[in-house]
Amino acid sequence: MSIDDGDRVRIFDTTLRDGEQAPGCSMTLREKLRVATALAELRVDVIEAGFAAASPGDFESVRAIASEIEGPAVCSLARCNPEDIEKAWKAVEPAEKPRIHVFVATSEIHRTHKLNMAKEEIIQSATGAIRMARQFCDDVEFSPEDASRTELPYLAEVVTAAVEAGARTINIPDTVGYTVPGEFYELFRYLKEHVPGIDDVVLSVHCHDDLGMAVANSLSAVRGGARQVECTINGIGERAGNCSLEEVVMALKTRREYFGVDTGLDTTRLYPTSRLVSSITGIHIPRNKAVVGENAFAHEAGIHQHGMLKHASTYEIMRPEDVGISRSNLVLGKHSGRHAFRDRVRELGFDLDDFELNRAFQEFKKLADRKKELYDADIEALILNAEGTAPGPWVLEVLNVNSGTSSTATASVRLRHENGDCPEEAAVGDGPIAAACQAVERITGIHLVLRNFDLRSVTKGEDAQGEATVTVEYNDVTFRGHGVSTDIVEAGALAWLEVTNRIIRRQQSGLEIIPAPDAGEIATI
Repeated sequence: MSIDDGDRVRIFDTTLRDGEQAPGCSMTLREKLRVATALAELRVDVIEAGFAAASPGDFESVRAIASEIEGPAVCSLARCNPEDIEKAWKAVEPAEKPRIHVFVATSEIHRTHKLNMAKEEIIQSATGAIRMARQFCDDVEFSPEDASRTELPYLAEVVTAAVEAGARTINIPDTVGYTVPGEFYELFRYLKEHVPGIDDVVLSVHCHDDLGMAVANSLSAVRGGARQVECTINGIGERAGNCSLEEVVMALKTRREYFGVDTGLDTTRLYPTSRLVSSITGIHIPRNKAVVGENAFAHEAGIHQHGMLKHASTYEIMRPEDVGISRSNLVLGKHSGRHAFRDRVRELGFDLDDFELNRAFQEFKKLADRKKELYDADIEALILNAEGTAPGPWVLEVLNVNSGTSSTATASVRLRHENGDCPEEAAVGDGPIAAACQAVERITGIHLVLRNFDLRSVTKGEDAQGEATVTVEYNDVTFRGHGVSTDIVEAGALAWLEVTNRIIRRQQSGLEIIPAPDAGEIATI
């Protein structure tokens, strides 16, 4: 890899590895491919697609992404042992630009309480792994886990050995979100001064947000010489999450005169990608989230509105269009035609083929009969949920509910099967949504255990759509489903049915539904 572009910061996205390790963020293979495609369109440099040795499912998803995604390097994480490295290579081998990322803990607390290894043993483990990985591919990255709590002289010794062993990228992780910006800057300057050959590799940074400083620490590392930032969409990840990709990218772009570097990303893809990941994971974006939150470009205070009318730069340091947010919020209705709908979809950052566009337009017309006006968020919700919805075999035909403060909630449901059958069942529940879901279970025979039910309003107004997200368990495996409707009971039933269809399709394909091993403890850097 040529390191002659010192004013370029590479973006290493680990949404599909570190981000997916966050509770409730697990994704199906189809969902991972959708996210990977969006990341490629965003033009990230590296996609860490998973931890291939964690499970057969992880291996298959990494290999599928390596086979299908073009543009970014595709990377798999691996511990410093031969089995992990071999699996990582087999998974990323089809990639246009494969990368193997090996790691071992180096801090005193990890050496004593987790690894029970001496300093020299850790160095030998790291260098042996790097040399083995280099036999498979040239692009090898090394991470000294918990680097921010490692003694600086020893950290420099480990990094020196890793560079000599052939690592092309050296990543310095703040694994537990412990460091602070000034301290982290000094750590990078120390390595630049004390590691021979450090200028011949790419220095990388990987920060967690336990103290709310992941972005600030990553930016300090860039000032200290880092030329790769490891981050996730919406900052998702273990515990408090990771450095937020959209925030660090826009900080570097907005303050380019200060940092003197650029990322090369297509920042107009930030908002659509953020919404996609939010829809898939079920983790909603806070309204006040920097860069991509609903309030990021909203101004309510009178003095702010007055300034904005005079000149946008008075209170906006970024243009909403730069991150892919359209300002027009065009109102569409039932008389709007296909061309107006298609143009709006494109302006919102979605690239649909004719089949997907026709399906979305049909859903749009159905919704237009139930709502007076449709807004951008309505269209986004239609497309995102339609793309992620598992196909049949069951479709909701009729839903009737009855509930009140002095009566038990009841629901009657009629489903249509792809074979033409239209069975109907009724059920009672603690509320109308519970009753509707129990009626669905009676028809399909798939009994789910609800772990979380989340409901949010897609837009404002009395006729706003409600987006329901359910997290359920089936055979000790966690599934997540989404449903959108102007009727929140219907939205809940649709989310329940979406999970049911996914399980049935997996059973029909002969795929076992078994819990994956917990790789969280072994895949943390």
